[in-house]
Amino acid sequence: MASTNDLKNGMVLKLDGGQLWSVVEFQHVKPGKGPAFVRTKLKHVLSGKVVDKTFNAGVKVETASVDKRGMQFSYKDGADFVFMDTETYDQIIVTPEVAGDTARFLLEGFEAVVAMYEGSPLYVELPASVELVIDYTEPGVQGDRSTGGSKPAKLETGYEIAVPLFITTGEKIKVDTRSGEYLGRVNK
Repeated sequence: MASTNDLKNGMVLKLDGGQLWSVVEFQHVKPGKGPAFVRTKLKHVLSGKVVDKTFNAGVKVETASVDKRGMQFSYKDGADFVFMDTETYDQIIVTPEVAGDTARFLLEGFEAVVAMYEGSPLYVELPASVELVIDYTEPGVQGDRSTGGSKPAKLETGYEIAVPLFITTGEKIKVDTRSGEYLGRVNK
């Protein structure tokens, strides 16, 4: 248990019958009239839904101890993903539902943060951007601007993104893991 006065960004709270919510933002408000309160923006750990919630100052809220560990993606086992703890070398299996959108950017050997709660994985967090090689893309036709200057490209993970016309097969590019957008070329 913690007081609403002790809230910090990233803290995970157990609210509404055991649902896990991560504190994205909080603000202590002391109006001229009436009691102080804490305005928060909370993100549902599993669904990613963001809500605004207000608590009275000093109210006790239940906290959940979520263990975030640095892990390395080892291999794909059927539909599941196998991660290895980089400190203990223990392996854990992460289902496609838990991996979510991060699965689009996972390559063997990639480092990720896996959040665990009571021994089971909650979600996988990748760095803000990753470097991947283009497996295949059509050659860009000079002067073709009808598509807005972009073309589809298939990454080495199998995910398809839009890249500028000058990008060619075999090039290494930087991709934003949150939006799935092309960020730029990687200089060799």
